[in-house]
Amino acid sequence: MESENMISAADKARILAEALPYIRRFSGSVVVIKYGGNAMTEPALKEGFARDVVLLKLVGIHPVIVHGGGPQINAMLEKVGKKGEFVQGMRVTDKETMDIVEMVLGGHVNKEIVSMINTYGGHAVGVSGRDDHFIKAKKLLVDTPEQNGVDIGQVGTVESIDTGLVKGLIERGCIPVVAPVGIGEKGEAFNINADLVAGKLAEELNAEKLLMMTNIAGVMNKTGNLLTKLTPKRIDELITDGTLYGGMLPKIASAVEAAVNGVKATHIIDGRVPNALLLEIFTDAGIGSMILGSGEDA
Repeated sequence: MESENMISAADKARILAEALPYIRRFSGSVVVIKYGGNAMTEPALKEGFARDVVLLKLVGIHPVIVHGGGPQINAMLEKVGKKGEFVQGMRVTDKETMDIVEMVLGGHVNKEIVSMINTYGGHAVGVSGRDDHFIKAKKLLVDTPEQNGVDIGQVGTVESIDTGLVKGLIERGCIPVVAPVGIGEKGEAFNINADLVAGKLAEELNAEKLLMMTNIAGVMNKTGNLLTKLTPKRIDELITDGTLYGGMLPKIASAVEAAVNGVKATHIIDGRVPNALLLEIFTDAGIGSMILGSGEDA
């Protein structure tokens, strides 16, 4: 038993030593985290995520959380006897559905994340894009094989983001937790893809990193090997040859756009792995796929 304790202590010291250069490098930086997938539904992973976010803040990094909530929205729609409809992977959002989306995202899900982070010693504050009208949105029309410009209701894309509210929270030592709901020019609410909001917010905050938590290990090639470092050119090739398709495309598009528009690196990481955030930020190997705005693939 004593030997095991000695090994454990040695491992801990090694991990801290490996993390120190990264703590120095990223202290004072903004890191935007798209929070979703299993990490958002499994109790142990939820608690681990909250602890990791608090640790990031304690070592001087400024995490900003943007969350999804698809499973929770589906569950609430079922309770009221309403069936969810999707077009090209986007939720058809009539007014009644929008009311439920806003209630679930801005209410239940957002407040649960805030409470969890605060339980572990953080100072999280939940906001919606409708607060201070900081996420301006416009209607998103969807192209299908049968028809271009299909109207699927109150589904939006980001028109502009005023980062004043989020920056103010960071300056006060808080951890912003953002629900991806935007405001239209007539005051109407819009449901916006959380990946898109995270990417645009990372751009506007000139973030050091954008981390997108998923239920996959990262971007894989056709033989199932993880691609750890990618450029926009390589991603275009992977889309062209059919390696990347379906639900990965919006996430990849947001990651690439953020990387091209000033975010130093975007990462797609496996949220099913305990301490995924810490492993990606503070270890030499990392755990996911990193997308750079330019440079060589690896």
